[in-house]
Amino acid sequence: MSQRFTVSKSDGDRRPSDIQGEVNQLFEGDDPPTRSGAEGTDSAGAEVVVVLKGDSNPKESSPFINSSDVAAEKSQQYDGKNMALFEEEMDTSPMVSSLLSSLANYSNLPQGSKEHEEAENNEAEPSRKKPVKVPQLGTLMGVYLPCIQNIFGVILFLRMTWLVGIGGVIGTFIIVFMCCTTTMLTAISMSAIATNGVVPAGGSYYMISRSLGPEFGGAVGICFYLGTTYAGAMYILGAIELLLIYIVPKAAIFPLEGLEGAEAEAALLNNMRVYGTILLTSMATVVFVGVKYVNKLALVFLACVILSILAVYAGVIKTGIDPPVFPVCLLGNRTLVWKNFDECAKTIETANGTVTTQLWRLFCDSPFLNATCDKYFNANNVTQVQGIPGITSGILAENLFGNYYEKGDLIARRNMESVEDQDEPLTNANRYVLADITSFFTLLVGIYFPSVTGIMAGSNRSGDLRDAQKSIPIGTIAAITTTSTVYMSSVILFGACIEGVVLRDKFGEGVHGNLVIGTLAWPSPWVIVIGSFFSTCGAGLQSLTGAPRLMQAIAKDGIVPALRIFGHGKANGEPTWSLLLTACICESGILIASLDSVAPILSMFFLMCYMFVNLACALQTLLRTPNWRPRFKFYHWTLSFLGMSLCLTLMFLCSWYYAIVAMVIAGSIYKYIEFAGAEKEWGDGIRGLSLSAARYALMRLEEGPPHTKNWRPQLLVLVSTDAEQNVEQPRLLSLTNQLKAGKGLTIVGTALQGTYLENYEQVQGAEQALRKLMETEKVKGFCQATVSSNIRDATSHLVQASGLGGLKHNAVLVSWPRNWKQGDDHQTWRNFIELVRETTAANLALLVPKNIAAFPSNGERFTEGHIDVWWIVHDGGMLMLLPFLLRQHKVWRKCKMRIFTVAQMDDNSIQMKKDLTTFLYHLRIDAMVEVVEMHESDISAYTYEKTLVMEQRSQMLKQINLTKTEREREIQSITDSSRGSIRRKNPAAVTTQLSVTEDLPAASKEEKPEEESKSASSPISPTAQVQLIHDNTTPASPTTPATPLTLGEGAQSPGEQVQMTWTEKLDGEPAKPPGAATPGGIKDIFNMKPEWENLNQSNVRRMHTALRLNEVIIKKSSEAKLVLLNMPGPPKNRTGDENYMEFLEVLTEGLNRVLLVRGGGREVITIYS
Repeated sequence: MSQRFTVSKSDGDRRPSDIQGEVNQLFEGDDPPTRSGAEGTDSAGAEVVVVLKGDSNPKESSPFINSSDVAAEKSQQYDGKNMALFEEEMDTSPMVSSLLSSLANYSNLPQGSKEHEEAENNEAEPSRKKPVKVPQLGTLMGVYLPCIQNIFGVILFLRMTWLVGIGGVIGTFIIVFMCCTTTMLTAISMSAIATNGVVPAGGSYYMISRSLGPEFGGAVGICFYLGTTYAGAMYILGAIELLLIYIVPKAAIFPLEGLEGAEAEAALLNNMRVYGTILLTSMATVVFVGVKYVNKLALVFLACVILSILAVYAGVIKTGIDPPVFPVCLLGNRTLVWKNFDECAKTIETANGTVTTQLWRLFCDSPFLNATCDKYFNANNVTQVQGIPGITSGILAENLFGNYYEKGDLIARRNMESVEDQDEPLTNANRYVLADITSFFTLLVGIYFPSVTGIMAGSNRSGDLRDAQKSIPIGTIAAITTTSTVYMSSVILFGACIEGVVLRDKFGEGVHGNLVIGTLAWPSPWVIVIGSFFSTCGAGLQSLTGAPRLMQAIAKDGIVPALRIFGHGKANGEPTWSLLLTACICESGILIASLDSVAPILSMFFLMCYMFVNLACALQTLLRTPNWRPRFKFYHWTLSFLGMSLCLTLMFLCSWYYAIVAMVIAGSIYKYIEFAGAEKEWGDGIRGLSLSAARYALMRLEEGPPHTKNWRPQLLVLVSTDAEQNVEQPRLLSLTNQLKAGKGLTIVGTALQGTYLENYEQVQGAEQALRKLMETEKVKGFCQATVSSNIRDATSHLVQASGLGGLKHNAVLVSWPRNWKQGDDHQTWRNFIELVRETTAANLALLVPKNIAAFPSNGERFTEGHIDVWWIVHDGGMLMLLPFLLRQHKVWRKCKMRIFTVAQMDDNSIQMKKDLTTFLYHLRIDAMVEVVEMHESDISAYTYEKTLVMEQRSQMLKQINLTKTEREREIQSITDSSRGSIRRKNPAAVTTQLSVTEDLPAASKEEKPEEESKSASSPISPTAQVQLIHDNTTPASPTTPATPLTLGEGAQSPGEQVQMTWTEKLDGEPAKPPGAATPGGIKDIFNMKPEWENLNQSNVRRMHTALRLNEVIIKKSSEAKLVLLNMPGPPKNRTGDENYMEFLEVLTEGLNRVLLVRGGGREVITIYS
């Protein structure tokens, strides 16, 4: 974020530096501003240009302020303010006195702008900004009346009487009570959220997104947008229904005269589509031209709604005194469509005798008394009943219970006899009032619910309210109370005043085509017809105004990348593109053309929105986040849960398939935002829930170590970074990804040298580099950089302190130190050995890949090959588990697993193979098994030569504390004494070198020098875990981990290595490598090489074992894609550390990819379920 402010000097004699000091205070938290302009300039035009930069996350560039000039300037600036103690921190921590005014005078942002945290639009110049108008609306005008206008709507005027007639007074009252209770509980939850801090303009979307996070916020915000858009379609359809059926029926483009059944229905729907599209286009044009006209007309529309409702109540009162005359004509018990006849009688008596009526002519073939008439017409009498008997008539008892119809059923009066033949087909169907849709209880719920929506109208205008925290709860709850009272009283009053057949007559066909609720109104039905028409038009305009702004708010938040285009609009901020999208979606609702079909759709979206408002309040209350301090105190999490449950229940009551579709839409949007959306941190409740769940889970993990069945590698991956903070071993992360088929924890760590205060930026850079590489390699986990005075300590800190509670690493993955013989810094391999010791002491498993650069990337695929496991000592099963996990990954999936184990002279190799096969069968692991027999053999001359070279090198390293000149002299004397024998007997042996640095992975670079013990090099008997192989004649001795490169070949890439192999003779003794001495017998060699007699025999035995094992492994596994091998432990004293590295190097010489594995001292795999 970069912002430029120009502060001009207008009057007075204040210096630019003074002005800048105030600007510094005003924009607290950003980096210290730079200053241009000479101090002391007093010209009237002097100006100070202040450039502020930041990323909305204020940070100090340095923990200390080092400029003495700045300090002196500040001491003068704050002189006399009793703030000397704090003057150095004034840039980042401004004085409260300068902060309070900006906090107290906070004004809400205009509708549809960005959230209140982003106080200004980055792209706009401040000089062009218009001052924000101070909001002045109170509770009545700002919340109560808008809510009333939005809640009362088309359903009350067009469907309420029909709902009462079909569902009965009791059934409809239950529906109304459920819906009103749901909205009241939602309003309580919304009030709690709205009063928990300053509410930015944007209403429900902002409430949900800031309470439940961007994923839920985006999903529910789009659902709310769709609901508002479809509400616009519903209002337009309602207006067209009023226009074509009640106001000007002759305006129909597709005439209904003479049509019956499906044809009449199709004609009506086509009329709705044509006129609906015309009205939608005209409304969208009005909204596009100027919203100010919509707002000016809002009061007129509101007046229409209130007058219409008052007219209904006045009519109810009048029915008790003087019921209006609205007769209904019944033939038998069937309601007749009162059209094309004037008298409700078959014949009338006149002076000239009995004369047939127009009704007679509708059912008979001629006007004469002897005409052939409809059978039902002949068998039943015509009766005229009062459509509005009045509140005192007792009709309520008849209307208490529901009458549900199939589509096409006759609307008949209860408790009235009728003579009819059940087998006789219905004739003259268009003369009777018929049910136009199949009705059932849940359908009524879906149709009614939209009439209680609109409770968010107040919160949507929060930017215009004088005191939103006070007005929103009071105004919304008062509006819901008012409307609920009107709805509930309407249900009872309609049932008490209107005849049942009239209530069930949806379009008023039995009362001369009048609007049914209009027949009840006083003084005229036209009051309701005209009033409801204007109110539905107004509500449609409000929907087309509000929905685009909601879409614009979502688009500007940037959480849904695909919707970003809809954030743009006209120069004045009007959302043009959003309006176009809204009109298109609205048109899809109009093409449905049926009010009864559109209503359940928008019910779904509104119910989902309300459900998440309740969830947000319940979640915040239960989590007890410190920031949850609503001013509105009359809420409880149980009420929110009840509201949420009611919303869910109503969704499935309305339409289970619509509910599933709405949930799938919301779920798809949620996942899309999760994967593709922008990362936002809004302090939402879901984040708090994650924290609470994580804390609970961590506390549970503390109860004890995991069972063997639950063991999985929780890896601490140690990598090193170069001077540019780039990771030096990226393939370590690839291997980590391939091992994580077992899921579990991954921590990628790196060690840095120095002090934390001085290297804070390097730490941040290193962590950023690690995070970037983890994303590239698709490794899910955490990264951590640690700084200490030396690399050894930093690595030790990582091993000790990484993880939290029970969620700690149980294995360390670190690459073998490459080129450990070629560097000047011998500490790298010492650090590596210390790391091995530390992991052993901490009971952590250790995985050391050798030749890590040769390991496959995640994009490679092995189509064939083997993963070979050399199981020499038992390590808790790590060697069995790791290949299984690797083969879950697509890189290694096609590789087969082979397990080799080593048999001694006195072992039964056949029985060993049987036992191992059975063990693997119980482990459910598919692998080939082979037992390799290692016969005893004499120690070869090559072994002695290798040991001699190794010990000579060790002698050199002991001189490491001498001066450079002395060291060179000492090295020369040592090498001179042995050069002749080495050249003579082993020209292929590698020259001795002093350099011992390697690229130790994330861990070591430097270590405090250790005191080397001068004790005699007697053989050491290790524990069973580190014992490589037992010899019958010598004490057990540990072998050592290996390196990928042969001595002297450190600079070669893995693919260029020279692999040395030996063929076995018939007696089992390996042939000597080229250049090695080939005497007639070993005894003669001792006579020829007196230097060998002084060698440490323990080292000779270890070298012998390493060479023999390496020989066998190369013979069996030279073509393997990966070799897993037990890693021997380091010597207990530190005298032989350099020898340990040599043993490991020899053990793995000539192998391309090796993974050395050291168990953590516990079983990690079990045969039990």
